[in-house]
Amino acid sequence: MVISSSFTSEQTIVASGYTLLPKDVTVEAYRVALKDPMLMLRAYSVTITVTVIGTVLSVYLMAMTAYVIHKRVFRIANGLAFFFFFTTLFNAGLVPWYILIIKYLNLKDSLLALILPSLLNVFYIIVLKAFMRGVPEELSESAYMDGANEFRIFNSILLPVCKPVLATVTLFVALHYWNDWYLAMLFISEEHLRPLQLLLYNLVTNSEELRRVMEASGGGASVDMSNLPQNSLKMAVTVIAIGPIILLYPFIQRYFVKGLTLGAVKG
Repeated sequence: MVISSSFTSEQTIVASGYTLLPKDVTVEAYRVALKDPMLMLRAYSVTITVTVIGTVLSVYLMAMTAYVIHKRVFRIANGLAFFFFFTTLFNAGLVPWYILIIKYLNLKDSLLALILPSLLNVFYIIVLKAFMRGVPEELSESAYMDGANEFRIFNSILLPVCKPVLATVTLFVALHYWNDWYLAMLFISEEHLRPLQLLLYNLVTNSEELRRVMEASGGGASVDMSNLPQNSLKMAVTVIAIGPIILLYPFIQRYFVKGLTLGAVKG
């Protein structure tokens, strides 16, 4: 229905509502959304960069954290677990967090501002830890006897065994980075650093942003906003934003259910 509505004229949607099959086929919504192709491609490149780098770093760091917490032989395991779990109950609030990012970490108008705040998620750490507890200790003990250190055991033995839950967490983390626009709204003011979601959000909710894009691509002529699609534009924006994630999902679908259910049951 979303795809169908994105190809339906605005007048038809207003008169008949959303339908499963388009009645009056038009590409006007996509023409408006893609009026400035370079702007869209630049936003896509920012989002892809943040998603790929953020997902890889986040999953790897959370897996290492879960590995340390679940190993009872580590003296700091309990204290470290409390340190992370405490943040799920208490936080300083938005203002101190904003001051930390802007003033002390100096991440204003930086891609790191879109990556660092979301690197660790305590819920995913708990899921990873629960899955790792089901891995036989004999695997690690045999590796110790062969002279392997903790990093070798973690990278060569534990990560391959935890592939199902890692695939599940990777999908969730990638979805978070791909769909996030809030961090960009707070910390990004440079236009060339805006991710896709923030650009599309502004196109849908901010008529002035849409007018500026249309006038810039149309040679500066005044644009009549009453003639532009609104409901169909929202649907077209949804299709543009969700496309890559739909293409990614089939590759990890076989791990998804298995990893999620095993992590939940063992927890």
